[in-house]
Amino acid sequence: MGKSNPGKTAAVVVAALAFGWAAIELAFKPWLEKTRKAMDKSDPAVDPDDVDDAAAKTEPPPEVIAAAEKAVAEAETAANPEEPVAAAE
Repeated sequence: MGKSNPGKTAAVVVAALAFGWAAIELAFKPWLEKTRKAMDKSDPAVDPDDVDDAAAKTEPPPEVIAAAEKAVAEAETAANPEEPVAAAE
């Protein structure tokens, strides 16, 4: 065997690391893609445990409330046709 020089050793080490990296990427590709997509969606500045559910605290617009009340009244009228239901105003 010949003498090993530092340049050849460094080249072999870099090639081995590149081959190992490629092997890991290919072996775990589906899992890594899912993980990377999840990380792209996340915001590191926001803690999910501290986020309040703002959608639950806000009221729907008045026209949505009126439409819902009208739909409930129509459903009750359809269920009990002999009893007229007064719509709440």
